[in-house]
Amino acid sequence: MFDFTYFIVCLYRMLFLFMNISDAVIYINDLTQNHIPHIFVFDYALTQAYVWKTDEIPHDVLVSFPSFSNTDCNKQISQPQLTFTPIPLDTYYSSFEIVQYHLQRGNSFLVNLTAETPIHTKSSLPDIFYASSAPFKLCIDNEFIVFSPEPFISISNNCIQTFPMKGTIDARIEDAHEKILNNNKEMAEHATIVDLLRNDMSMIAQNVRVRKYRYTETIQTTNSPLIQVSSCIEGTIIPELQKKYGSILYSMLPAGSICGAPKPKTLEIIKEAETHDRGFYTGVMGFSNGHKLESAVMIRFIQQKKSKLYYKSGGGITTQSNKNDEYNELIQKIYVPTH
Repeated sequence: MFDFTYFIVCLYRMLFLFMNISDAVIYINDLTQNHIPHIFVFDYALTQAYVWKTDEIPHDVLVSFPSFSNTDCNKQISQPQLTFTPIPLDTYYSSFEIVQYHLQRGNSFLVNLTAETPIHTKSSLPDIFYASSAPFKLCIDNEFIVFSPEPFISISNNCIQTFPMKGTIDARIEDAHEKILNNNKEMAEHATIVDLLRNDMSMIAQNVRVRKYRYTETIQTTNSPLIQVSSCIEGTIIPELQKKYGSILYSMLPAGSICGAPKPKTLEIIKEAETHDRGFYTGVMGFSNGHKLESAVMIRFIQQKKSKLYYKSGGGITTQSNKNDEYNELIQKIYVPTH
């Protein structure tokens, strides 16, 4: 059945709200240099973006970032319940084997493989937004919601930091903290991404260094608590890019943690292996007041297509990966983080 309302919403956004990436970069640079607060949303493939001044955000867009929110933080919503049927094993295995083919031949050292899972819930996207808990949340009604635990880059006083997140384990597992930190596959995966992000940052910053390596955080979810592993890399923005936040973002995208290394070839492998269009999933969103910037990688993501919902999730694949473990991790990440 043709969904006329959904068609009108999509057409409106295409005609009046989407920007191409080049225009978005120029616009963000201009807003930053004039100290005008704004939010930005870049898709994974760097083909389209949203950029809004904070006083011009559409009414159907909900934002909650550490330094900016346009929502009622005290609104009480019942905890959403998600049900789903995981993608068939054979479908995932086929994608996994394509990735392994390239890894075994040295075409990549790490590939972030993702998939989309149909989900069912009685909650609306705005309801899930209010019920969820995450440092970075964004809901564009009738399009998608993201509740991300992973910062991308932050900028303050020409100091830039990035926070690659790689490694997830169920916190209920005995000795989970020690197991995730001592797992050889997870160690190799994390080291690869830290090295990639350090190289990416070196293009736009001086004195790049790893400030903190492989620290853990616990996240509460509707399923179980999870332990995730992150690092912090920092540097000083080169003079010619100071106050050009759009250019800085563009130079570092797509985010290394959601593609792999080396980046150009790994992006080709992802396109070959994955069976869905990522769209805004694994893109980047953020806020700047014209002086500082904070942003996040858009993981933990639900997309609406017409009247159906899909949860997008995945994980890093190396030569040491076990396809059953990776399939289970993809499923484990289908959750709504709770308060």
